[in-house]
Amino acid sequence: MKQYLTIIAVIIGLSACSKPAQIEVLTGHAQGTIWHVSVWHHGDKALSELRHNIETEFVRLDKALSNYRTDSTIESFNRSITLQPVVVGDEIPMLVTEARVVSEASQGCYDLTIKPLFDVWGFKGDTLTPPSSETLSELSKHLGFDKLSVTSNTQLQKNDPRVSIDLSSIAQGYSVGRIAKVVEDMGIQNYLVEIGGELQTRGRKPDGSAWRIGLERPLPGGRTVQKTIVINQDKPIAIMTSGTYRHYFDDAGKRYSHVLDARTGAPVKHNTVSVTVIHDNPTQADAWSTALLCLGVEQGMEIARQHDIAALFINVNSDELVESSTEALFKLKNIQFK
Repeated sequence: MKQYLTIIAVIIGLSACSKPAQIEVLTGHAQGTIWHVSVWHHGDKALSELRHNIETEFVRLDKALSNYRTDSTIESFNRSITLQPVVVGDEIPMLVTEARVVSEASQGCYDLTIKPLFDVWGFKGDTLTPPSSETLSELSKHLGFDKLSVTSNTQLQKNDPRVSIDLSSIAQGYSVGRIAKVVEDMGIQNYLVEIGGELQTRGRKPDGSAWRIGLERPLPGGRTVQKTIVINQDKPIAIMTSGTYRHYFDDAGKRYSHVLDARTGAPVKHNTVSVTVIHDNPTQADAWSTALLCLGVEQGMEIARQHDIAALFINVNSDELVESSTEALFKLKNIQFK
């Protein structure tokens, strides 16, 4: 299931203070979106070296995990028809294992093997092509985590030669964590890493104040702030948001979300337009935000409560935005929504 990103990804109040400690912002393009890395530090750290290390890691991640590169490891696996274990490195089996846990919790709504549905619905192109019920029925035979086995830390095995995986709903969160590690490996303890709106922070700004994140108002047209998230803690924390309102098709008077329910093979029909998850693990936060968006607020709130997930749901009811938060979100003493 593909992830759709809805955090504005502006760092509210981001301004440099007096030297030697000042915020430096690096930016670039990767994974089909824009990334920003904001850091400050004591002493002389070469930003050119940091940029080089970040870009090198993006290239490595892209080669392994991108569903948009025909030469990537995951796409090579998807094309294969062997039922024997395939060596895919240690990252893909780990991501599949983590996604499987979230998939089971979502009662199958969230599922990485949903990739063929995106192709048949036409969501990767510019034209919607709603498939017939017969086509969906046929495809459904080749969906599901039971069609996939993790046989070792570096091997993945198909139990159905037609199964294929879309990692986009979990790989971007994982990438946020990997880029954060690149930053930390240079001895930098105060940063904000953001990829297409998915982000992780650590530490504070040079004056000791908190990082402040703008959460986008989830309505088509314009980009305004719905809420501000103030992060009053030094340890790393991830904020991931999935939404339906920027990626959809209008066809014959009907609106189709790009978020597909693996159980039905069709776009979700509920009124939940965004879900934000706050978690200390960016990989899990990414998967959970997508899974809860797939479920919608009625099912998703209960599942999130059962698994102690800090989540904010936003629904559109008659053009009015209605927010619902889990108890775990209120328990986050060092993170405030304003």
